[in-house]
Amino acid sequence: MKQDQLEIMTVKEVAVYLKMKPVTIYKLAKEGRIPAFRVASFWRFKKDLIDKWLSDESRKNLIRVEEIKQ
Repeated sequence: MKQDQLEIMTVKEVAVYLKMKPVTIYKLAKEGRIPAFRVASFWRFKKDLIDKWLSDESRKNLIRVEEIKQ
C-alpha cells in the first residue's frame, strides 16, 4: 500500500491541504459532500479519498463550464 492510502487526516489538516476554513470542512463532512468518517466524535479523512474527490469535483466543474460556453 502507498503512504497516501494509509494517511488519515484531521479537519485542520484537510482545511490546510485544501486551503479552506475548518468550518467549511465540518459543513461539507456533515452534509456528506466530502468523503469523511467519524471516530467517536471526531471527523477523519483518508488522504487518497480526498485527492480523488478533489479530482472528481474539478472534472465536474470543468464539464459545467464547457456546457455553459456552448
